[in-house]
Amino acid sequence: MSDEKSVDQQLHVQGRDAVIAQSDGVEWRGGKPPNYHFSKVAMPHERISRHAEGSLADIVERVVQVFELELSYKKNPAQWVSMVADQLRVRVNGGPSATAEDLVEKGSYNMLIGENPYYSASEETFESSHQVFHDAFPGGFFWEVLDVYSPPPVITFKWRHWGTFNGPYKGFEPTGKRLEIFGVTVARCTDDLRLVEVEHFYDNSEFLSRLTGGCPV
Repeated sequence: MSDEKSVDQQLHVQGRDAVIAQSDGVEWRGGKPPNYHFSKVAMPHERISRHAEGSLADIVERVVQVFELELSYKKNPAQWVSMVADQLRVRVNGGPSATAEDLVEKGSYNMLIGENPYYSASEETFESSHQVFHDAFPGGFFWEVLDVYSPPPVITFKWRHWGTFNGPYKGFEPTGKRLEIFGVTVARCTDDLRLVEVEHFYDNSEFLSRLTGGCPV
């Protein structure tokens, strides 16, 4: 890995606010960058991990948050700074790999969830897939790094994704309960911590079943 100072100065390592602040000319979905108000207000009180600033866990969390920002909101992969877009491969649980073009067209929710009894990616567009979860978790759907098990260039880490089920999900009424999903990710990156290959391991069916009370959609 290149020296620590130069890595820390990389835009994607500085976090989402820095990327948004330096986004002149970026093609945003919806015409403007996202507002992470709920993450700033609610997440500090709801998270269960605390990482020292500049620690590897802190850096990994910032990089992956920028990764999510770019997959979800930047329309042009050439403008992604957190990954090597023309080499990027993303997959779940040993399944087929998705390219940057796949993610731009279909969306990260569709590519990372796929087909199961509680969600059908084939029935959703990029936009509708995001709306489904924005509706179900109107107060925010947050993500944090819990532990980092290996350093670059192949980073393995455990994470938590959570939100309060306060809105409808595909006709099912909300319960008001906080729902969590835990997983492990293995990410191969460049010397400057841009992502090249990302594989997630988690049980998405178990999480989604709690949105429907176990009833298929």
